[in-house]
Amino acid sequence: MLDIIFKNQFIVAINKSPGIAVHQETEGLTKILAKQLGVPQVWLLHRLDKLTSGVLLFALDVKTASLLSQQFAEKTIKKTYLALTDQKPTKKQGWVKGGMQKSRRGTWKLTRDTENFAVTRFCSHSLSPNLRLFVLHPYTGKTHQLRVAMKSLSAPILGDSLYGGSPSERLFLHAWKIEFDYAGEHFVIEAPYDTEWPSEKMAAVLSI
Repeated sequence: MLDIIFKNQFIVAINKSPGIAVHQETEGLTKILAKQLGVPQVWLLHRLDKLTSGVLLFALDVKTASLLSQQFAEKTIKKTYLALTDQKPTKKQGWVKGGMQKSRRGTWKLTRDTENFAVTRFCSHSLSPNLRLFVLHPYTGKTHQLRVAMKSLSAPILGDSLYGGSPSERLFLHAWKIEFDYAGEHFVIEAPYDTEWPSEKMAAVLSI
């Protein structure tokens, strides 16, 4: 069963577990959700990497799918991610900007070019001497954007072996919140992080 965290007459949001491959199994995922809801069809509005957990949004009708897809394309929907690193960053807050270019072994790298330009704003909080929480706001939606941004700060995400992160049982990258306006309402949908995260320490800094 998928973890449904919000539903109204227009949209439904789930808290995706890490390991579900949205890109390769989109049809399967939408069919599973439609069956769970007892509706003929749902429309996936955006994507998350297979290893990334968190909020994933679907539309329940064609009109909503079209209008919200347009908002995603126009970058008017605000997304907030959480990430953990056990390495010391070169900057604790600010921006990461640059072109995204394919590299080796299925990875991407940041360049000084403007082609395929990616923009991320971030801040961070120390949770313990060897653990730091990053709050990431992507202004673009490029493949592996946040993973590359963290690597560029010399602080790859914990569990991100592809980009030099320290070994862990999972990738600690979570799509925490999504914020948008639709049908005269303002929505802020939050996907709780699971118990594998240092919840008490995170709650203390995220409530500031």
